[in-house]
Parts: sequence; C-alpha cells; structure tokens
Amino acid sequence: GGIVQLTKSLATAWARDNIQVNAVLPGWVDTDLTRRTREEIAGLHDRVLAGTPAGRWGGIDDFGGIAVFLASAASDFVTGTAIPVDGGYSTLA
Repeated sequence: GGIVQLTKSLATAWARDNIQVNAVLPGWVDTDLTRRTREEIAGLHDRVLAGTPAGRWGGIDDFGGIAVFLASAASDFVTGTAIPVDGGYSTLA
C-alpha cells in the first residue's frame, strides 16, 4: 500500500514537469528464492496456482511488455497508476 500511495503522490507532484510515475505490482514470480520457498512451505505451490486465474507462476519475461510500454511515448499520459502483473491473482483478493 505504501508503494501505491508513494506512486500517486509523486505522480501528482511531478506531472506538471512531464514526469510520469507508475508502479508495477508483481504477483507470484518463479525465481530461485520462490523455488526454495515452495520446497519449505508445504502446499504453497498449489495455493498460488489455485488463486491465480492464469493457472501458473509468473516469469521474468512477463514483465518485459509492461516495462517497454511504460518506457515508451505510448504511456506519456499514464501517471499515478499501479499496474498488477500477476496473472489475475489480485482480481480474486
């Protein structure tokens, strides 16, 4: 919640200077750390899959599109928003 509020605050403060501030909110991502965590916490893998409409863990490649969009002129009028990249996980929360 703090990151979302910071994003909104900075976006409001810097918009007149043509500076856009947005946040990317990652969901469950398959990394070395989360693989170890899944081994240590019984049932975590299945709970994440059950709560993610896309039915899979995210991968690093899932963030490229949103990063390119936010870095491009196509997002010049997008500011103060928090964009979930989570396979739909946040829609069920």
